[in-house]
Amino acid sequence: MDTVTDVTASTPRRTGSLAGRLTRAGFDDATRAQRLLADTALVAATGAADAEGVAELLLPALAEAAEPDLALLALAKIAGADADRLGAILAEDGPARRRLIAVTGASVALGDQLAAHPEDLDLLADDRPGTGVDARAVRAELLTAVGADPDADVPVASGTADHLRRAYRRRLLRIAATDLTSTEPLTLLPGVAAAIADLAAAALEAALAVARAELPDHGRSARLAVIGMGKTGGRELNYVSDVDVIYVAEPVEGADEAQALAVATKLATGLARACAGPSAEPELWPVDAALRPEGKDGPLVRTLDSHRQYYQRWARTWEFQALLKARPLAGDAELGRAYVEAMNPMVWQAVQRENFVADSQAMRRRVENHVPAAEADRQIKLGKGGLRDVEFTVQLLQLVHGRNDESIRSGNTLTALTSLAEGGYVGRDHAAELGVCYRFLRAVEHHNQVHRLRRTHLMPTAEADLRRLGRSVGLRTDAAQALTDRWRQVRRDVRRLHEELFYRPLLPAVAQLSAEEASLAPEAARARLAAIGYLDPAGAIRHIAALTEGVSRRAAIQRQLLPVMLGWFADGPDPDGGLLAFRRLSEDLGGTHWYLKLLRDSGTAAQRLATALSTSRYVADALRRSPESVVWLDDDAELQPRGPERLAGEADAILTRAHEPVPAATALRALRRRELARTAVADVLGVVTGSRAAHSLSTSADVLVAGALRIALAEERAARGLEVDPTAMLVVAMGRYGGQEMGYASDADVMFVHDPYDGADPTLAQTFAIGVATRLRSLLGAVGPEPALEVDADLRPEGRNGPLVRSFDSYAEYYARWSLVWESQALLRARPAAGDTGLAGRFGELIDPLRYPEGGLDAAAVREIRRIKARVESERLPRGVDPTRHLKLGRGGIADVEWTAQLLQLQHAGELPALRTTGTLDALAAARDAGLLDPGDAAVLTESWELASRLRDALVLWTGRAGGATADVLPHDRPSIAGIAAVLGTAGSAADLEEIWLRAARRSRAVVERVFYS
Repeated sequence: MDTVTDVTASTPRRTGSLAGRLTRAGFDDATRAQRLLADTALVAATGAADAEGVAELLLPALAEAAEPDLALLALAKIAGADADRLGAILAEDGPARRRLIAVTGASVALGDQLAAHPEDLDLLADDRPGTGVDARAVRAELLTAVGADPDADVPVASGTADHLRRAYRRRLLRIAATDLTSTEPLTLLPGVAAAIADLAAAALEAALAVARAELPDHGRSARLAVIGMGKTGGRELNYVSDVDVIYVAEPVEGADEAQALAVATKLATGLARACAGPSAEPELWPVDAALRPEGKDGPLVRTLDSHRQYYQRWARTWEFQALLKARPLAGDAELGRAYVEAMNPMVWQAVQRENFVADSQAMRRRVENHVPAAEADRQIKLGKGGLRDVEFTVQLLQLVHGRNDESIRSGNTLTALTSLAEGGYVGRDHAAELGVCYRFLRAVEHHNQVHRLRRTHLMPTAEADLRRLGRSVGLRTDAAQALTDRWRQVRRDVRRLHEELFYRPLLPAVAQLSAEEASLAPEAARARLAAIGYLDPAGAIRHIAALTEGVSRRAAIQRQLLPVMLGWFADGPDPDGGLLAFRRLSEDLGGTHWYLKLLRDSGTAAQRLATALSTSRYVADALRRSPESVVWLDDDAELQPRGPERLAGEADAILTRAHEPVPAATALRALRRRELARTAVADVLGVVTGSRAAHSLSTSADVLVAGALRIALAEERAARGLEVDPTAMLVVAMGRYGGQEMGYASDADVMFVHDPYDGADPTLAQTFAIGVATRLRSLLGAVGPEPALEVDADLRPEGRNGPLVRSFDSYAEYYARWSLVWESQALLRARPAAGDTGLAGRFGELIDPLRYPEGGLDAAAVREIRRIKARVESERLPRGVDPTRHLKLGRGGIADVEWTAQLLQLQHAGELPALRTTGTLDALAAARDAGLLDPGDAAVLTESWELASRLRDALVLWTGRAGGATADVLPHDRPSIAGIAAVLGTAGSAADLEEIWLRAARRSRAVVERVFYS
């Protein structure tokens, strides 16, 4: 110390300059560093003249160390132990010097090892790598170290546990040197972990040789195999970790089993003592046999048959998960292989155990919950977003899918993750992200442990420790903060991916399948398909083959999906149709990157798709026409109706970019087609039903009509060479369209109104308006690639015999002179749909006195309405149709309810503004609230109207047909009624649905007889 003081005191200028250089090089304690640089032994080892000379030689290399202070202190200690050996390495700026400073700058323990055994410096001067070494060579190295013959069938040591431990530490030093000098520590990580695992296996073999030497008669009675478990079995061991093992023994031929087990137990105990018992050399690691049957309460060693019986009869779910990594490590190789061969079938059949997936998920939650609160944010291994999240995720996916796919059965986490991605069980992007996160966590764990060669899974908290750890894993700028930020982000990413994959709803469904069901073998599949309700199993087999044949990633994912989806299709009324629709949709979309990924990874999409396709032919066709709609299945928000403002904005964007009328109209029709598909899917899945679905359908029709009107106006102006419109135009919605009660098969009932602008030629205005209306109807009703919307103007004055378009004044004159009571009734549902808002207001003022007459209706008008209604019942009901089954015109059906509500409106809306509504249900509610309708009667009418409306829609959704003579008739055949019931989500049989409707209709008709017909 005096020498150091004299040196620094005699050269104050150089000392001050050196202190600054040391600080800039990353030293925390520049004063101590100056003393160490001036250490006599270190100066002698480097051949320098003084501290400045040592600094000139070593400072650039020390600045690259994870912790320069730690590296310099170790060099000083080593110099005191063997300056010559150290000098030989420090003399040249080469790989040896870099390895030495990297090791000593990251690990106190390895620096102390080199100080205690400076001869180990020779290992750092050797350019042979520590990773990538053949496991057999490492085994031979350690057996030789304990004086055992590596080539012997049963190696017996002549050396001691101390020899084993020294050899182990020397090999570990090689591994660490390769690891800590790597510029890509995350890339090297799997090789490092495998090298440590191979070293541990070799140590177990050598330890067993030592144990045999202590028990000379071992060979007469027992064969012992050591099975690696956990990270040792998976060849992904940490620097410092318990080595998990299971012991299996068999008596040699002619020996007593009890005696053999006793001898094998002594061998196992001796093996553990050689690795971690008292000795002059530090212990390697505890040999942990707690994963054996019955854990610590069970015998340390069992026979193979005893193991087999335990796992067949008593093992719990987690024990099979643990066996996934089982690998023979030491001892009798033949017995070790026999053990793994006996256990493997049980491992890959364990998924069929009741609640297997739920048990695995619950076990992961228990592990999380047992992490002490004070450690939760520091746990690299057990906490949320830690290593266990990755490992449990990978293992669960392996166990669920591995029974039919041997390619994903690796015990190594990263290898298994790669195989899962290649097999389509995990998305490539998910696998890549999870793999990088896992490598980072393991690298941090490794380099945290190598510091003192102590077992720890906690992130350090001290700034210096974080900086050293960050620099050791390649983070150089602001290493402590960079490490903290990266650690937090990785935890978030791991947790997100874990929750997406580990709790994937498809997993329990796959796990519940039998091995035959999961395999899709043709004969087994044919029997299953027939048993669960497929009418054409042979046809279904052909669809399955078309979807799953080949080695493509698409076929691989389909092989995961189909075993489960076949059951989901069978839950619907038409499994054959659902599977066919799925095949067609998959052929259309299978090449896209998102389709199968969505079905595999989503919480609900696959099951919802199966439900929709096997329940509704309309939806099957809609999804095929709008394949992008499949993404909606994963999110209820995507199935909610789009509001008029949003749809109008989309339509405006389409028209703003448009240059030709037909393509523009086609784009608008596509917009409506998309919304029809959205509403239909939501309807079948029960997300949006009834009046909300009808309102959604009406809203999309409004947007389409408004957009078509803009196109028609522009085209008519262009055709006539006009700069401006000669007249204002208005489209008035009528009927169910006006009431915003459209169904999937509804036309758009309208009236066209125009009002010439001041100074315009009335004749030109009339012909212009007719041209616009004609173009609008043509644009929307023409056959084309997008669904048509028939625009029906038959409710206009004089019906089909009257002009298609009338002026406002003509309407005023007609309604003043010739209007009939049925026209007033029709106007109850008149609602402006598109066009001039000012004209809409004036038209409303014109027709309000007709539909909301002051003083109500006189007796003659009431009789006329009743007469018309009776005539409709007798003349419009199709011949031969059972009146009780016609949903619109039959007894208690839609027309009965609507005419009843409308009569009450005509009688009382003049005095009661609440009745001035275009909606049937709103009118019934207003009549009830005003005391015009008994609450019970209102409820009966509402139930009948809603049920009939839903049945009509369900008919369309089930059959996929929007028209025809039977479109409003409840069918008689049981399959059709069952399909309709499935669309409605009605529990019970087809007969139950029939009875529900007939009862509702009878009750409704009774109210109509009493209220409407008095």
